[in-house]
Amino acid sequence: MGDVRLLPRAEQRREHLQRQLDALKTQRDRNVLGQFATPGPLATEVVKSARALLGTPSDKTAFMDPAFGTGAFYSALLEVFRADSLGTARGFEIDPHYGRPASSLWEGTRLRLDLCDFTSQRPADDDLVDLLICNPPYVRHHHIEHRMKRRLAGEVQRSLRIRVSGLAGLYVYFMLVGHRWLKPQALSVWLVPSEFMDVNYGSALKDYLLDRVDLIRIHRFDPAEVQFGDAMVSSAVVWFWNRRPAGDAPEFTFGGSIALPRVRRRIDRSVLRGDPKWTRHPGAADAGSVARASVSTAPNGAPKMRCGDGPSLADLFVVKRGLVTGANRFFVLTEAQARASRISSRFLRPVLPSPRHLQTDVVKADPDGVPDIGKRLFLFDCRVPQEELERTEPTTAAYVKQGEAAGADRGYLASRRDPWYAQEHREPAPFLSTYMGRSLEGRPPFRIILNQSKAVATNVYLMLYPKTPPLSKAIRFADGRELVWRALCRTMEAEWPRSGRVYGGGLHKVEPGELGRLPADRLIDVCPEAGRAAVRQPTLL
Repeated sequence: MGDVRLLPRAEQRREHLQRQLDALKTQRDRNVLGQFATPGPLATEVVKSARALLGTPSDKTAFMDPAFGTGAFYSALLEVFRADSLGTARGFEIDPHYGRPASSLWEGTRLRLDLCDFTSQRPADDDLVDLLICNPPYVRHHHIEHRMKRRLAGEVQRSLRIRVSGLAGLYVYFMLVGHRWLKPQALSVWLVPSEFMDVNYGSALKDYLLDRVDLIRIHRFDPAEVQFGDAMVSSAVVWFWNRRPAGDAPEFTFGGSIALPRVRRRIDRSVLRGDPKWTRHPGAADAGSVARASVSTAPNGAPKMRCGDGPSLADLFVVKRGLVTGANRFFVLTEAQARASRISSRFLRPVLPSPRHLQTDVVKADPDGVPDIGKRLFLFDCRVPQEELERTEPTTAAYVKQGEAAGADRGYLASRRDPWYAQEHREPAPFLSTYMGRSLEGRPPFRIILNQSKAVATNVYLMLYPKTPPLSKAIRFADGRELVWRALCRTMEAEWPRSGRVYGGGLHKVEPGELGRLPADRLIDVCPEAGRAAVRQPTLL
């Protein structure tokens, strides 16, 4: 086929086609398949960066996009590269809904588009490429079939000697499997979620980028500037050469555009190897944005003590996620529903409402320990066998039968409990933290709650239980509880940029381990005995 120079109207046709095809799918279907199309201007910016790195190759450039879609990167390639500098062009698209119209759109160009699963294909020697650019599908691990996950993990283990966590998304496998399609010295560019820079299951990618290829640069977009209008995900672009690491330290850039980032810093590989949170580079002082806490690991992956000399919150508290009922509609009742159901009061425990319905950060209680708040909720929790329940508590047994009729007993969690309507035992936590939120006007995205009631909490909260006797003793009294609560609030106000991770649109999330890694200095100021009693433990990632 002859060289075809892309005209602007061809890109307009592609964008129009993309909108038409997206409109024929539900948002849920596209989320399950991880189909988030690359905006045309962003694709052009990525391809221009690749063109600048490649310079003027001596041979024609062979190109590939393993997750082709309608061809945003191919469209940009034809616009940015000179026609006489391009060699073969290869694409893969697993979904014929996009693949067949894309084949028609690019008919007459040099493109070979295969409608199949890229991860199941193996290249011949003449299939290897000089330039691979891809926005891989953002499919979360629970949407990947177990058989496929096992196959991909085995292939990566055999070819790269890299072990991939079962929690890794499909984009991780795409990047690692894509290695076998690269010529020596080939340039590879990936537009991926920036979460891999922080999470445990991203370690496979980070090992690959540090040890198997020559990492050139990672550009992280400002999470407040979402790149995809239909996906709340913070994005990064990763560039590397297919060769052993060279002497230059990789460049980390943040914010702005690829061509004009707000911040540039080179980060030595030895620093990256010992830091599981890569989004802290560049730091908050450099970028004016969110920095990340650093927790050291040895090169072999063994946990080390976190950076810093003082205890962390995990040395003073057991931090747990709240209860997971498996069927909140059945297990969590309002006061009116509890009365109407006539459930015995001994099977009802007060439970806090979700943070958006909790208007106070200090939960006071009535004489029975029930939260003195507007929206009072109760958790149904019963361990009495159903046969006995029918004899002794017929109205409660009737409510259980209502749940069975509604299918509440067939859920994943309920079906594994005995009896199915029993909840995990949890004591009320004196302190709680929300685990998700947005920072407004510089305020922390996470709230610290002082719980003076007997209410437990569901998994929209993290629960903090004192683990040292001095701290437990201090909070027996109202003044001590308030002092500790205020110290926790000050810790969150000062340290929240170092906790958790941030997603597109500025949504922050923090897991129990991440909260536990925050320094406990302010707690020790109000309770020095707790610091002396803390048993320092390696902080696991």
